[in-house]
Amino acid sequence: MTDRRAPAAPRRRGWVAALAAALVLLGAQAIGTPDRAAGQLRLQKIDSFQQPVYVDSAPGFGRLVFVVEQEGKVAVLRSGHRLGQPLIDIGGRVSCCGERGLFSIAFDPRYGQNGLFYAYYTNRDGNIEIDEFRATSSTRASASSRRKVIVIPHPGWSNHNGGQLQFGPDGYLYAGTGDGGGGGDSGDNARHLDVLLGKLLRIDPHRRGSRAYTVPASNPFVGRPGARPEIYSYGLRNPWRFSFNSSTGALAIGEVGQNTEEELDYTKIQRAKGANFGWPMWEGDFLLSPSRPDPNPNPPHPVFPILNYPHSQGCAIVGGYVVHDPALASLEGRYLYADLCTGVIRSLLASPGSASTDRSTGLRLDTPSSFGEGAGGRIYVASLAGPVYRLKPAP
Repeated sequence: MTDRRAPAAPRRRGWVAALAAALVLLGAQAIGTPDRAAGQLRLQKIDSFQQPVYVDSAPGFGRLVFVVEQEGKVAVLRSGHRLGQPLIDIGGRVSCCGERGLFSIAFDPRYGQNGLFYAYYTNRDGNIEIDEFRATSSTRASASSRRKVIVIPHPGWSNHNGGQLQFGPDGYLYAGTGDGGGGGDSGDNARHLDVLLGKLLRIDPHRRGSRAYTVPASNPFVGRPGARPEIYSYGLRNPWRFSFNSSTGALAIGEVGQNTEEELDYTKIQRAKGANFGWPMWEGDFLLSPSRPDPNPNPPHPVFPILNYPHSQGCAIVGGYVVHDPALASLEGRYLYADLCTGVIRSLLASPGSASTDRSTGLRLDTPSSFGEGAGGRIYVASLAGPVYRLKPAP
C-alpha cells in the first residue's frame, strides 16, 4: 500500500454515538449534483417499527418482508400488511442498545425446505453471537429452537460490533465483525489473524456431527499456523453493512470511518479472498499508523476503497445494494448508500477499483440505519426513528 495522503488524527465517535450530531447535519446540503432520477423516485412508507436496523426477505416467499428491530424482535409483513406476531423474539438474550443489539438475520438458501435462518446480535455478556433458528412456518419460529453457531469475544468496549450476515453467491454464510471498539483499534485486532474481530468471516453454518459449523476448505487461511480459518478478509474497522451484487456477485462494504473519512469498498469476491482492507494502518486512503509494526507485511491483496467522503459531509456510511429492481429503471446497476447523519440517499456506478457519477437521488430520511433487498430486487431503507420505506417510482 502506498501513502496517498498525509497522516490524520486517530480518533472519532462510534456509529450510533454519531446520532448526537444528526440533528445538526440533517440540514446540510448533499455533495455533488442530483441524480437524473431525482423527482422520479419516492419513499413509500410500509410501516413503523421499534428501532428498525435491517430489512430482509426469505427465498421462495416473495410476499414476505422481515424487519429486524434492535431490541430483539423480527417483525413480518405479508403483502404489505404487518402480522400480529413477530417471526421471533430473542430480546431476553440481546444486550441493547447504543451500538449493541440484534443487528441482522440471514435466511438459509433452502429456507422453504429446512426453515433455517441465522441471527447476528450482541449477547448479554456483550459478545458477538451468531445463532441458528428453525421456523415452524414461513412466518413463525420459537426462541427455543436456538442453536448456538459461534460466539466471538468482544471484551472491554461496547462499540464496533459490525452487524451484517449475508449468504454469498457461493452458498456460504458471510459475517462482518467490528474491530472490538475503542479508538484506533485499541486491541489491535483487525490485522491479526488469530482473532475474529475486524474481519469478514466465511463459514458453512450447518451442524456437522459434533461441529457447530464448518469452514470451507477454500478459505484463504485454512491450514496457516496461528490463523483462524474462518477469516476470509481482514483489516476492517466496523463493516456495519455489506452486500453482494445479485447480478455479478461482487462484494460491497460500507466501512464506517474514525475521525477523517467514510469509505466504500467494492471488489470481486475472489479478489477479497485473503484481502487486507487496511485498518488500522489506513482510514480510507489516509495513512494513520506508518510506524506501527504490521504482523502481515506486504499483504498479497491490499484493497483500497473506491469512494471516500469527509466528515464535513457525513458521519457514518450506511452501505446498500446495487439496484436490479425493474421498477427502478433510472437506478438500474447503480449502488445505493446513505449516511446516518445527513440522511441523503446517494447512488453511484461501482466497479472493482473505481466509482463514477456519485450523486444524490434526491431522497432523504431521518437517521437511516440500513437498506434491504427484497424479492424481485425491491429496495427498502429503514430509519432508526421508526419508519421503513420502499423505494418506488414517483406517481
